[in-house]
Amino acid sequence: MSVVSYWDRYAAGAVEKVGPVEVSVEKGFGWTQYDHHGPAEELLEQPDRALELGCGYGDAVAYLARKGVDTTGVDISPTQVKYAAERWGDVPKARFVLREAIDYLKATEETFDAVYSIWGAFWFTDPRRLLPVIRERLNPNGVLAFSQAPAVDGCYGAQGMYGNGFNGKVLPVQRWAYSTEMWKGILLHHGFLDVEARVLEAPDPENLGTLIVTARAV
Repeated sequence: MSVVSYWDRYAAGAVEKVGPVEVSVEKGFGWTQYDHHGPAEELLEQPDRALELGCGYGDAVAYLARKGVDTTGVDISPTQVKYAAERWGDVPKARFVLREAIDYLKATEETFDAVYSIWGAFWFTDPRRLLPVIRERLNPNGVLAFSQAPAVDGCYGAQGMYGNGFNGKVLPVQRWAYSTEMWKGILLHHGFLDVEARVLEAPDPENLGTLIVTARAV
């Protein structure tokens, strides 16, 4: 089984939880796993063109497009892309592409004012491979922003999990986790400036917070 099958299966479950378009519009744009919590699209600094890596069901892409931002969403899951296109296909300036993130960045000739990932492809892609191709597609002074779960203390770098659990066919899935200070160092090493990395506390301090990182291209 491929990693694509894992994300298709994840998408099938996520579709049931998303709710109707009206609910997504009401929720707006967010970086965390909690509704109406934390910063919104202001982290992207009003781009004219934006790219989401791992767009899922497309709500963030549609939100920006409805505000006049020419926004492309890329996802590896055919189920996710199909659902996003059906859900938001009538929104001008919203575009959805079925492609792996690095492959898309290498193939496209477009450039962007902002590249972002909300608990998406950035979490599941080796930053040593991803950051150089993001820099090539970001306009000067362009913004990179992403969010994901904070790293477990002492557990950093590439981490593996079994996408099918411990029963059935083996389906390894990798993701990358670092502390805020490590992310700052990684981004600076790859030529980004004005790096900010923090863990935003959950509405209930006993719950899991959200890692949010922003940086700027040279």
